[in-house]
Amino acid sequence: MCQHLALKKAVMASDLDQLLSSRGPFTVFAPSDLAFAKLEKGVLENLLKPENKTKLADLLNHHVVPGKIDFKDLKDGEKLKTVDGNELLVHVKDGEVSIGAAKVKSHDLKISNGVIHSLDTVMVKN
Repeated sequence: MCQHLALKKAVMASDLDQLLSSRGPFTVFAPSDLAFAKLEKGVLENLLKPENKTKLADLLNHHVVPGKIDFKDLKDGEKLKTVDGNELLVHVKDGEVSIGAAKVKSHDLKISNGVIHSLDTVMVKN
């Protein structure tokens, strides 16, 4: 099972917990702790500083899609609109699913207001 301690810390620091605890439903493409560890040294620590709350929220919002989308419903070439209005491109090949360059490692983790799919990479907006 993938760990999401860094994500939990980031969600709390960015106040995204306010959105995620609302009615939803939401689909969260959740970077694992290993995904955050792939970031350049110091990036996460810098984003967690209070003065970077907006940047952190912007990054995290790029991982949240309104509505509940189960793994089996993700289609190759599908574009998902995030809560911040950007698009995520779904790739499906040989039963493996990627969202942009991030691979879905575990999926369909149920939460009270949606579903979580764990990613191996933090998705950075272009």
